[in-house]
Amino acid sequence: MGIEILNGISLPNIPWQDRPEGCIDTIWRCGINPIIPRGLISGSNSIFNSAVVPFNGAFAGVFRVDDKARRMAIHAGFSEDGLNWTINERKIEWINDDPETAKANVWDYGYDPRCVWIEDRYWITWCNGYHGFPTIGVGWTKDFREFHQLENAFLPFNRNGVLFPRKIGDEYVLLSRPSDNGHTPFGDMYLSRSKDMTYWGRHRLVMQPEMPWESLKLGAGPIPIETSEGWLVFYHGVLQSCNGYVYSFGACILDSEEPWRVKYRCEEYLLSPQEPYECVGDVPNVAFPCAALCDKDTGRIAIYYGCADTCTSLAFCYAEEVVEYVKSHSKKYF
Repeated sequence: MGIEILNGISLPNIPWQDRPEGCIDTIWRCGINPIIPRGLISGSNSIFNSAVVPFNGAFAGVFRVDDKARRMAIHAGFSEDGLNWTINERKIEWINDDPETAKANVWDYGYDPRCVWIEDRYWITWCNGYHGFPTIGVGWTKDFREFHQLENAFLPFNRNGVLFPRKIGDEYVLLSRPSDNGHTPFGDMYLSRSKDMTYWGRHRLVMQPEMPWESLKLGAGPIPIETSEGWLVFYHGVLQSCNGYVYSFGACILDSEEPWRVKYRCEEYLLSPQEPYECVGDVPNVAFPCAALCDKDTGRIAIYYGCADTCTSLAFCYAEEVVEYVKSHSKKYF
């Protein structure tokens, strides 16, 4: 493999299907999609835009589950193979160790979580309802059974909080997309830094919509993957058509030590909603990536993505092919 995966792990049991015969796409779909149906647990209206990580030789995750009252909550789940999932019936009950944090973080709603191992624990970020307004919640777990919540990262309004999998210098690094309280008909990607996961600052603009497939807004997707070319970041882009919004996803490469600097960026999407389960659902025409498993030995990547805000699917690719595709279908930024 010409592209080296840095700061990664061996993952021989990564869920995987080889590229179908005749497929020329850089990313291809799992043949048994959707892998998580909307009604996997009792009372669920939909299960989508969720985060998966390796855990104890198998897999665990935090899942967006909307119930039939359309309340948005986050549930833990487990899988032996990354394909067949058992999701807890009860939502996560966050522990607030600081009484002031407990008073501030009375649960309102939560959705679109991300999850990453940093140093000694799994960190979780999500869109957290704070007095009815969206911002980025921050918490952690070591066992996916007990979950601790910190202060929110930012004031409202903000979404799509995505942590990098290691400190850069001596700081944690977080991507986000400032928003409003509606469906956000705009959106740029920003980067912020913190020494303690509580106080965030040194904000930098990373990128804004440029191409037609992302012309309305964009936001970070799965946890960035560190490669010898830089940070590989899958992100969603949104266009507004005569029939509403269309959510697709592409990729960019950020500088390893100054990740607010874009090195390369897709001119074309890598995957767009085309299959029935991506086009038909509570919110049609959505392919929204939230998690990516990567095997450092083979460069295989399995991407978990939400479909039509209803169910969860998988797509596959090779890190080297994605990096080369992004480089060859992009202007060089610096």
